[in-house]
Amino acid sequence: MSREERNIIIVAATLVAIIAIVGIIGEFTLGRTSDIIQGEAEATEFRVSSKVPGRILRLYVREGDRVQAGDTVASIEAPDVYAQSVQAKALEEAATAMSEKVRLGTRPEQKKAAYELWQKARAALEIAQKTFTRINNLYESGVTTAQNRDEAEAALNAALATERAAKAEYELALKGAEIEDKEMAAAKLREAQGVVEEVDSYLNELALTAVKDGEVSEIFPNEGELVGSGAPIMNIAYLDDMWISFNIREDYLRNYNIGDRVTAYIPALDKEVTVEFYYMKDLGTYAVWRATKSSGEYDIKTFEIRARPMKKVNGLRPGMSVIIRR
Repeated sequence: MSREERNIIIVAATLVAIIAIVGIIGEFTLGRTSDIIQGEAEATEFRVSSKVPGRILRLYVREGDRVQAGDTVASIEAPDVYAQSVQAKALEEAATAMSEKVRLGTRPEQKKAAYELWQKARAALEIAQKTFTRINNLYESGVTTAQNRDEAEAALNAALATERAAKAEYELALKGAEIEDKEMAAAKLREAQGVVEEVDSYLNELALTAVKDGEVSEIFPNEGELVGSGAPIMNIAYLDDMWISFNIREDYLRNYNIGDRVTAYIPALDKEVTVEFYYMKDLGTYAVWRATKSSGEYDIKTFEIRARPMKKVNGLRPGMSVIIRR
């Protein structure tokens, strides 16, 4: 065999070996589906925020601190709320005084003064009646003129009107305020008390507390910074309520159903745990999505499946990877 023939044979064998290697690699890479499904541990978080705007006066915790329900985690300085509290209490005091005044009615001194005015008007009426009687008798006897009689009659009518008005004032003093006045005063008092309660609720919001046991995961403002109404101050992770979120292509969903239990591996803890699927929802077109229409197949969507450990896993933290082997 000539040298050229041997070279041709070597080149041909090399090409065959390369093609075989490429085929093997393609078989184990391109044609092979994923053997694992990776998820991530998550925990319920709740935000601590304030109803009123103000300035962060003090932060009592740092990121990573454990807190219990009811612990004060931050305080807010809000001078406007304190000013409103002073105004509200002043309005309540004024409404209370007015309501008490209306309830008690007219003072004894005022009743006595009204009675004395009525008695004075009665005395003036008696004199006017006697004077009119004398003048009228003189007029009928032809001793005095008709003008004097008319003047005496006018004085009598005026005294009678004055006596009636004085009597009405005295009766009003005895009777006290009308029922409508009492109801209006009571309504004003309730309104003022409502304002005080509202401002007091704002004052209570100046000390921010944790609603559940957990761990401070993130703090947003620093001490001295201004925060708006409802603005989050910090996040607290409720580590007693943890779950694992997996993103799974829909062509793999046939192997996973709500209520199924599988064994998962946590690399960070080097531990296997049993988890149960309880939630499934598609992530929508904005999430991980694989288009296969170009190859004549269909579009594959991605679903989020959540699972909870059957037992509490000590050391499990949000963000840790959790693996399911297919």
